[in-house]
Amino acid sequence: MRLLFCGDIVGRSGRDVVLKELPGLRERLDLDFVIANGENAASGFGITEKICRQLFDAGIDVITGGNHSWDQRDIMTYIAQEPRLLRPHNYPAGTPGRGIGVFNGRRGKKVLVINVMGQLFMEDLDDPFACMTGLLAQYRLGANVDAAVIDFHGEATSEKMAAGHFVDGRVSLLVGTHTHVPTADGMILPGGTAYQSDAGMCGDYDSVIGMDKRVPIERFVKKVRGERLSVAGGEGTLCAVFVETDDGSGLAKRVMPLRIGGRLAQALPELV
Repeated sequence: MRLLFCGDIVGRSGRDVVLKELPGLRERLDLDFVIANGENAASGFGITEKICRQLFDAGIDVITGGNHSWDQRDIMTYIAQEPRLLRPHNYPAGTPGRGIGVFNGRRGKKVLVINVMGQLFMEDLDDPFACMTGLLAQYRLGANVDAAVIDFHGEATSEKMAAGHFVDGRVSLLVGTHTHVPTADGMILPGGTAYQSDAGMCGDYDSVIGMDKRVPIERFVKKVRGERLSVAGGEGTLCAVFVETDDGSGLAKRVMPLRIGGRLAQALPELV
């Protein structure tokens, strides 16, 4: 299978580049399944039903979330009824929505998607490692699912790396989100799981992690919060991770970065 995971979509710039480029990428890369983190899609803070529908129509199969999942109040009702919109599974019981789903890929293959959030420098949620253990005991790669992807939404690269090695051999891909900077450590771990510490963001990189530069710089310089953050509005870059899996085992055969548009060096996977 050929999977694409798009990093955090930040504001209109992020949405625009995804809506523009993804339909062509699905055809050019012969993609079977596309996942994107959408927790910053609505002006940098949360996501709305309208935006979800636009992203689904553009070719995204599942949208994951994170600590900003709840920033738009109307999402509470929608997330409870839309299985393709996930939030971290290790939120307390009773939180609206779900953090896991098994979905049909383009050729009828079963794709497991898990969304968890780290604990280091983040909210005090349930243990993500225990959460993944319980889920992966139920869903087994190569047995009842054909591919498995974990979005590990977290601040610390150490926690993400530990998580990658912890699930190595049990999922197709564990990829980090949240820091909005694409890391250069895309690799296949010894057990066959593809890994990257952070997929980066889909948004304007002439910014401070997607936000207009002026207010974040003032906060660092003056040590006061000052004005509200606003999303940068320049040309966006689509940052993603491309993974090709083995049809038998579901483990990764290739993992490559993808970057299109905007200010970053361009990178497009080549099919073999």
